[in-house]
Amino acid sequence: MAVDVVTKLVVSVTEMARMVGLSRARFYQLVRSGTFPVADHDPLTKRPYYGEEKQRQCLEVRRKNCGIDGSPVLFYSRRRDAGVTKVKSPPPKPKANADEYADLMEHLTLARVTVARAQVEVIVKAIYPGGIKGIDLGTVVRKVIDRLRCQNSTGSVG
Repeated sequence: MAVDVVTKLVVSVTEMARMVGLSRARFYQLVRSGTFPVADHDPLTKRPYYGEEKQRQCLEVRRKNCGIDGSPVLFYSRRRDAGVTKVKSPPPKPKANADEYADLMEHLTLARVTVARAQVEVIVKAIYPGGIKGIDLGTVVRKVIDRLRCQNSTGSVG
């Protein structure tokens, strides 16, 4: 059962490498070593190409694992991921609400303000109902400290 090999009138070196299942760089290595025939060149453009006869020779070398110089050749199969770009993993999810106040608590401690985390959460939710994400941390610290001072002043005892 003979298999007809599909050839074109002429193909580029890149296309010939693709037809035999090799990278262009590996194909050029094997051409230099005498395994595959050297490409012809267009007299006007000097561009290398493979005519139908040389295409058949290249495909026969690949099929038989024997170079045109008669030396045996072992071909490795192409990687399945060749030419496929990896999909980037999605960005990390934002921190949970429990961690939302970690930096704020740390800054309050540095400012020597002793306050319970639950109290800070209540104050922040009162001042910023939409949350503090995207708001300057210095501004948040200042407003929390101001609110704590108002709560602890004698005028607000009721």
